[in-house]
Amino acid sequence: MSETNKERKQTWNHTTPVLASPLFDWPPHPKAAFLALTKRWVTLSRNVLYLAMAVLVFRYLVPTDASMQTLSPGWIGSLFLRNFLFMTVIAGSLHLYLFTFRLQGKRLKYDPLEKLEKSRKFSFQNQLWDNVFWTLVSGVTVWSIYEALYFWGVAKGVIPTFAITEHPVAFVAWLLVMPVLTSSHFYLVHRLLHWPPLYRSVHRLHHRNVQIGPWSGMSMHPVEHVLYISSVLVHFVIPSHPIIVLVHLYSRCLGPAFSHAGFEKVMAGDTKVVDAADFHHQLHHRYFECNYGTADAPWDWWFGTIHDGSDEATVRVRKERKRKS
Repeated sequence: MSETNKERKQTWNHTTPVLASPLFDWPPHPKAAFLALTKRWVTLSRNVLYLAMAVLVFRYLVPTDASMQTLSPGWIGSLFLRNFLFMTVIAGSLHLYLFTFRLQGKRLKYDPLEKLEKSRKFSFQNQLWDNVFWTLVSGVTVWSIYEALYFWGVAKGVIPTFAITEHPVAFVAWLLVMPVLTSSHFYLVHRLLHWPPLYRSVHRLHHRNVQIGPWSGMSMHPVEHVLYISSVLVHFVIPSHPIIVLVHLYSRCLGPAFSHAGFEKVMAGDTKVVDAADFHHQLHHRYFECNYGTADAPWDWWFGTIHDGSDEATVRVRKERKRKS
Protein backbone atom coordinates (compact mmCIF):
# COMPACT_ATOMS: atom_id res chain seq x y z
CA MET A 1 0.00 0.00 0.00
CA SER A 2 1.37 3.43 -0.92
CA GLU A 3 2.03 6.08 1.71
CA THR A 4 -0.94 8.06 0.41
CA ASN A 5 -3.28 5.11 0.85
CA LYS A 6 -1.87 4.43 4.33
CA GLU A 7 -2.63 8.00 5.35
CA ARG A 8 -6.10 7.82 3.85
CA LYS A 9 -6.76 4.52 5.61
CA GLN A 10 -6.36 6.34 8.93
CA THR A 11 -9.30 8.57 8.00
CA TRP A 12 -11.45 6.31 5.83
CA ASN A 13 -11.90 2.58 5.72
CA HIS A 14 -12.22 2.99 1.96
CA THR A 15 -9.69 3.61 -0.80
CA THR A 16 -11.68 3.14 -4.03
CA PRO A 17 -12.03 6.49 -5.85
CA VAL A 18 -15.49 7.93 -6.43
CA LEU A 19 -16.43 7.44 -10.09
CA ALA A 20 -19.31 8.83 -12.13
CA SER A 21 -21.80 6.52 -13.77
CA PRO A 22 -20.35 4.98 -16.96
CA LEU A 23 -23.56 6.04 -18.66
CA PHE A 24 -21.84 9.38 -19.38
CA ASP A 25 -18.40 8.08 -20.34
CA TRP A 26 -16.78 9.55 -23.45
CA PRO A 27 -15.88 7.76 -25.59
CA PRO A 28 -18.91 5.61 -24.78
CA HIS A 29 -18.66 2.20 -23.12
CA PRO A 30 -21.95 0.57 -24.19
CA LYS A 31 -21.65 -2.54 -22.02
CA ALA A 32 -20.84 -0.59 -18.86
CA ALA A 33 -23.62 1.91 -19.64
CA PHE A 34 -26.14 -0.88 -20.15
CA LEU A 35 -25.18 -2.48 -16.84
CA ALA A 36 -25.43 0.87 -15.08
CA LEU A 37 -28.98 1.29 -16.38
CA THR A 38 -30.26 -2.22 -15.71
CA LYS A 39 -28.23 -3.85 -12.93
CA ARG A 40 -30.06 -2.11 -10.08
CA TRP A 41 -33.39 -3.56 -11.28
CA VAL A 42 -32.35 -7.19 -11.84
CA THR A 43 -30.10 -7.88 -8.84
CA LEU A 44 -30.75 -7.92 -5.11
CA SER A 45 -30.76 -4.21 -4.33
CA ARG A 46 -32.72 -1.58 -2.48
CA ASN A 47 -34.22 -0.49 -5.83
CA VAL A 48 -35.78 -3.92 -6.21
CA LEU A 49 -37.08 -3.55 -2.65
CA TYR A 50 -38.73 -0.23 -3.55
CA LEU A 51 -40.25 -1.73 -6.68
CA ALA A 52 -41.64 -4.73 -4.79
CA MET A 53 -43.06 -2.43 -2.10
CA ALA A 54 -44.63 -0.17 -4.73
CA VAL A 55 -46.31 -3.06 -6.54
CA LEU A 56 -47.75 -4.47 -3.31
CA VAL A 57 -48.89 -1.08 -2.02
CA PHE A 58 -50.55 -0.16 -5.31
CA ARG A 59 -52.30 -3.51 -5.52
CA TYR A 60 -53.49 -3.87 -1.93
CA LEU A 61 -53.20 -0.61 0.03
CA VAL A 62 -54.16 2.26 -2.27
CA PRO A 63 -57.82 3.30 -1.72
CA THR A 64 -60.29 3.38 -4.59
CA ASP A 65 -60.38 6.40 -6.89
CA ALA A 66 -63.88 7.23 -5.67
CA SER A 67 -62.75 7.59 -2.06
CA MET A 68 -59.67 9.65 -3.02
CA GLN A 69 -61.62 12.28 -4.98
CA THR A 70 -62.03 14.11 -1.68
CA LEU A 71 -59.12 15.05 0.55
CA SER A 72 -60.50 13.32 3.63
CA PRO A 73 -58.61 12.53 6.88
CA GLY A 74 -59.46 8.83 6.60
CA TRP A 75 -57.49 7.75 3.56
CA ILE A 76 -54.80 10.41 4.03
CA GLY A 77 -54.29 9.25 7.62
CA SER A 78 -53.92 5.63 6.53
CA LEU A 79 -51.38 6.70 3.91
CA PHE A 80 -49.40 8.64 6.54
CA LEU A 81 -49.43 5.70 8.97
CA ARG A 82 -48.21 3.36 6.23
CA ASN A 83 -45.31 5.67 5.38
CA PHE A 84 -44.55 6.19 9.08
CA LEU A 85 -44.33 2.41 9.49
CA PHE A 86 -42.13 1.96 6.40
CA MET A 87 -39.69 4.62 7.63
CA THR A 88 -39.60 3.26 11.17
CA VAL A 89 -39.01 -0.32 10.04
CA ILE A 90 -36.31 0.42 7.46
CA ALA A 91 -34.35 3.19 9.21
CA GLY A 92 -34.92 1.59 12.61
CA SER A 93 -33.82 -1.87 11.47
CA LEU A 94 -30.66 -0.52 9.86
CA HIS A 95 -29.82 1.45 13.00
CA LEU A 96 -30.40 -1.52 15.29
CA TYR A 97 -28.41 -3.88 13.08
CA LEU A 98 -25.46 -1.59 12.38
CA PHE A 99 -25.24 0.72 15.40
CA THR A 100 -27.11 -0.70 18.39
CA PHE A 101 -26.29 -4.40 18.22
CA ARG A 102 -23.31 -3.90 15.83
CA LEU A 103 -24.02 -7.24 14.18
CA GLN A 104 -21.63 -6.33 11.38
CA GLY A 105 -18.97 -4.86 13.64
CA LYS A 106 -16.94 -2.31 11.69
CA ARG A 107 -16.67 -4.34 8.52
CA LEU A 108 -17.14 -2.14 5.44
CA LYS A 109 -17.72 0.91 7.68
CA TYR A 110 -16.40 4.01 5.93
CA ASP A 111 -15.27 5.78 9.08
CA PRO A 112 -14.05 3.19 11.61
CA LEU A 113 -14.01 5.78 14.40
CA GLU A 114 -17.42 7.25 13.71
CA LYS A 115 -20.21 7.10 16.28
CA LEU A 116 -23.36 9.12 16.80
CA GLU A 117 -23.09 12.14 19.08
CA LYS A 118 -24.72 13.59 22.17
CA SER A 119 -24.45 17.35 21.95
CA ARG A 120 -26.40 20.51 22.72
CA LYS A 121 -26.47 21.33 19.00
CA PHE A 122 -29.10 18.60 18.54
CA SER A 123 -32.74 18.63 19.55
CA PHE A 124 -33.04 16.70 22.84
CA GLN A 125 -29.21 17.02 23.06
CA ASN A 126 -29.01 13.64 21.34
CA GLN A 127 -28.26 13.03 17.66
CA LEU A 128 -30.32 9.87 17.38
CA TRP A 129 -33.51 11.34 18.86
CA ASP A 130 -32.98 14.57 16.91
CA ASN A 131 -32.75 12.56 13.67
CA VAL A 132 -35.75 10.39 14.52
CA PHE A 133 -37.86 13.45 15.36
CA TRP A 134 -37.14 15.40 12.16
CA THR A 135 -37.44 12.29 10.00
CA LEU A 136 -40.80 11.12 11.32
CA VAL A 137 -42.50 14.40 12.22
CA SER A 138 -41.41 16.49 9.24
CA GLY A 139 -40.07 14.02 6.66
CA VAL A 140 -42.91 11.51 6.70
CA THR A 141 -45.48 14.32 6.80
CA VAL A 142 -44.12 16.13 3.72
CA TRP A 143 -43.65 12.82 1.88
CA SER A 144 -47.26 11.87 2.65
CA ILE A 145 -48.58 15.25 1.49
CA TYR A 146 -46.91 14.85 -1.90
CA GLU A 147 -48.23 11.30 -2.20
CA ALA A 148 -51.76 12.28 -1.15
CA LEU A 149 -51.86 15.18 -3.62
CA TYR A 150 -50.71 12.87 -6.42
CA PHE A 151 -53.36 10.23 -5.79
CA TRP A 152 -56.03 12.91 -5.29
CA GLY A 153 -55.08 14.45 -8.64
CA VAL A 154 -55.18 11.04 -10.35
CA ALA A 155 -58.59 10.30 -8.84
CA LYS A 156 -59.88 13.70 -10.01
CA GLY A 157 -58.52 13.05 -13.51
CA VAL A 158 -56.21 16.09 -13.55
CA ILE A 159 -52.91 14.18 -13.34
CA PRO A 160 -52.10 12.05 -16.41
CA THR A 161 -51.29 8.33 -16.06
CA PHE A 162 -51.00 5.31 -18.34
CA ALA A 163 -51.69 1.58 -18.00
CA ILE A 164 -48.69 -0.76 -17.88
CA THR A 165 -50.37 -3.19 -20.28
CA GLU A 166 -50.77 -0.43 -22.88
CA HIS A 167 -47.34 1.19 -22.44
CA PRO A 168 -44.85 -1.37 -21.04
CA VAL A 169 -41.92 0.33 -22.78
CA ALA A 170 -42.75 3.65 -21.16
CA PHE A 171 -42.95 1.95 -17.77
CA VAL A 172 -39.46 0.43 -18.18
CA ALA A 173 -38.11 3.72 -19.56
CA TRP A 174 -39.28 5.53 -16.43
CA LEU A 175 -37.44 3.02 -14.24
CA LEU A 176 -34.24 3.44 -16.24
CA VAL A 177 -34.27 7.24 -16.39
CA MET A 178 -35.38 7.83 -12.79
CA PRO A 179 -31.89 7.64 -11.15
CA VAL A 180 -30.51 10.25 -13.57
CA LEU A 181 -33.56 12.48 -13.12
CA THR A 182 -33.48 12.35 -9.30
CA SER A 183 -29.70 12.78 -9.21
CA SER A 184 -29.92 15.89 -11.42
CA HIS A 185 -32.72 17.38 -9.34
CA PHE A 186 -30.82 16.64 -6.13
CA TYR A 187 -27.72 18.41 -7.41
CA LEU A 188 -29.63 21.57 -8.33
CA VAL A 189 -31.65 21.68 -5.10
CA HIS A 190 -28.60 20.86 -3.00
CA ARG A 191 -26.55 23.67 -4.53
CA LEU A 192 -29.47 26.00 -3.76
CA LEU A 193 -29.54 24.82 -0.14
CA HIS A 194 -25.85 25.69 0.22
CA TRP A 195 -26.62 29.32 -0.71
CA PRO A 196 -25.65 31.03 2.59
CA PRO A 197 -29.10 32.43 3.57
CA LEU A 198 -30.79 29.06 2.93
CA TYR A 199 -27.93 27.13 4.48
CA ARG A 200 -28.07 29.10 7.74
CA SER A 201 -31.86 29.00 8.08
CA VAL A 202 -32.66 25.58 6.58
CA HIS A 203 -29.90 23.19 5.46
CA ARG A 204 -27.74 23.69 8.55
CA LEU A 205 -30.09 21.40 10.47
CA HIS A 206 -29.19 18.46 8.23
CA HIS A 207 -25.48 19.28 8.37
CA ARG A 208 -25.39 19.05 12.13
CA ASN A 209 -24.85 15.41 11.20
CA VAL A 210 -21.14 15.26 10.45
CA GLN A 211 -21.14 11.70 11.72
CA ILE A 212 -24.07 10.00 10.04
CA GLY A 213 -26.35 7.01 10.53
CA PRO A 214 -29.55 5.62 8.99
CA TRP A 215 -31.79 8.16 10.73
CA SER A 216 -29.63 11.09 9.55
CA GLY A 217 -30.66 10.84 5.89
CA MET A 218 -34.11 12.40 6.25
CA SER A 219 -33.31 14.56 9.27
CA MET A 220 -34.05 17.90 7.60
CA HIS A 221 -35.85 21.19 8.05
CA PRO A 222 -39.43 21.07 6.67
CA VAL A 223 -38.50 23.55 3.90
CA GLU A 224 -35.70 21.23 2.82
CA HIS A 225 -38.09 18.28 2.79
CA VAL A 226 -40.41 20.23 0.48
CA LEU A 227 -37.55 21.07 -1.90
CA TYR A 228 -35.84 17.67 -1.73
CA ILE A 229 -38.96 15.59 -2.47
CA SER A 230 -40.24 18.02 -5.13
CA SER A 231 -38.64 15.97 -7.91
CA VAL A 232 -41.80 13.84 -7.74
CA LEU A 233 -43.74 16.78 -9.24
CA VAL A 234 -42.54 15.68 -12.69
CA HIS A 235 -45.19 12.95 -12.50
CA PHE A 236 -47.89 15.57 -11.98
CA VAL A 237 -47.18 16.79 -15.53
CA ILE A 238 -45.66 13.93 -17.55
CA PRO A 239 -47.74 10.73 -17.71
CA SER A 240 -46.38 7.82 -15.70
CA HIS A 241 -47.85 5.06 -13.55
CA PRO A 242 -48.63 5.17 -9.80
CA ILE A 243 -46.15 2.35 -9.22
CA ILE A 244 -43.44 4.53 -10.76
CA VAL A 245 -44.44 7.41 -8.48
CA LEU A 246 -44.29 5.18 -5.41
CA VAL A 247 -40.84 3.88 -6.42
CA HIS A 248 -39.75 7.49 -6.90
CA LEU A 249 -41.00 8.46 -3.44
CA TYR A 250 -39.45 5.42 -1.75
CA SER A 251 -36.08 6.10 -3.40
CA ARG A 252 -36.21 9.73 -2.20
CA CYS A 253 -37.58 9.10 1.30
CA LEU A 254 -36.40 5.62 2.29
CA GLY A 255 -33.20 5.67 0.23
CA PRO A 256 -31.40 8.11 2.57
CA ALA A 257 -31.60 5.56 5.40
CA PHE A 258 -29.32 3.36 3.29
CA SER A 259 -27.15 6.10 1.77
CA HIS A 260 -26.40 7.59 5.21
CA ALA A 261 -25.88 4.26 6.97
CA GLY A 262 -22.10 4.67 7.03
CA PHE A 263 -21.42 1.15 5.73
CA GLU A 264 -20.63 0.33 2.12
CA LYS A 265 -22.76 -2.82 2.23
CA VAL A 266 -25.00 -4.65 4.69
CA MET A 267 -23.62 -8.10 5.46
CA ALA A 268 -25.13 -11.31 6.81
CA GLY A 269 -22.25 -13.20 8.35
CA ASP A 270 -19.49 -13.01 5.75
CA THR A 271 -21.90 -12.46 2.85
CA LYS A 272 -22.40 -9.01 1.34
CA VAL A 273 -26.17 -8.76 0.96
CA VAL A 274 -27.03 -5.30 -0.36
CA ASP A 275 -25.40 -1.94 -1.12
CA ALA A 276 -25.89 0.55 1.68
CA ALA A 277 -24.11 3.87 2.14
CA ASP A 278 -22.80 6.13 -0.58
CA PHE A 279 -19.14 7.18 -0.14
CA HIS A 280 -19.75 10.06 -2.55
CA HIS A 281 -22.25 11.56 -0.09
CA GLN A 282 -20.29 10.50 3.00
CA LEU A 283 -17.53 12.82 1.76
CA HIS A 284 -20.05 15.65 1.45
CA HIS A 285 -20.99 15.39 5.13
CA ARG A 286 -17.32 15.54 6.08
CA TYR A 287 -16.16 18.34 3.74
CA PHE A 288 -19.43 20.18 2.92
CA GLU A 289 -18.45 22.16 -0.22
CA CYS A 290 -18.33 19.19 -2.58
CA ASN A 291 -20.34 16.24 -3.93
CA TYR A 292 -23.71 17.97 -4.10
CA GLY A 293 -25.27 15.32 -6.34
CA THR A 294 -24.80 11.58 -6.69
CA ALA A 295 -22.70 9.39 -8.96
CA ASP A 296 -25.76 8.63 -11.14
CA ALA A 297 -25.29 11.95 -12.98
CA PRO A 298 -21.91 13.66 -13.47
CA TRP A 299 -22.86 17.19 -12.41
CA ASP A 300 -20.16 17.30 -9.71
CA TRP A 301 -17.55 16.31 -12.29
CA TRP A 302 -18.84 18.82 -14.86
CA PHE A 303 -19.00 21.74 -12.41
CA GLY A 304 -15.78 20.99 -10.54
CA THR A 305 -17.41 20.18 -7.20
CA ILE A 306 -16.28 16.56 -7.06
CA HIS A 307 -14.34 15.08 -4.15
CA ASP A 308 -13.16 11.66 -5.32
CA GLY A 309 -11.84 10.55 -1.94
CA SER A 310 -8.21 11.44 -2.70
CA ASP A 311 -5.93 13.48 -0.44
CA GLU A 312 -5.47 16.00 -3.26
CA ALA A 313 -9.22 16.56 -3.39
CA THR A 314 -9.33 17.07 0.38
CA VAL A 315 -6.67 19.80 0.16
CA ARG A 316 -8.51 21.48 -2.72
CA VAL A 317 -11.92 21.39 -1.01
CA ARG A 318 -10.51 22.70 2.28
CA LYS A 319 -8.90 25.62 0.44
CA GLU A 320 -12.20 26.40 -1.28
CA ARG A 321 -14.11 26.23 2.00
CA LYS A 322 -11.56 28.53 3.68
CA ARG A 323 -11.85 30.99 0.79
CA LYS A 324 -15.64 31.09 1.12
CA SER A 325 -15.42 31.52 4.90
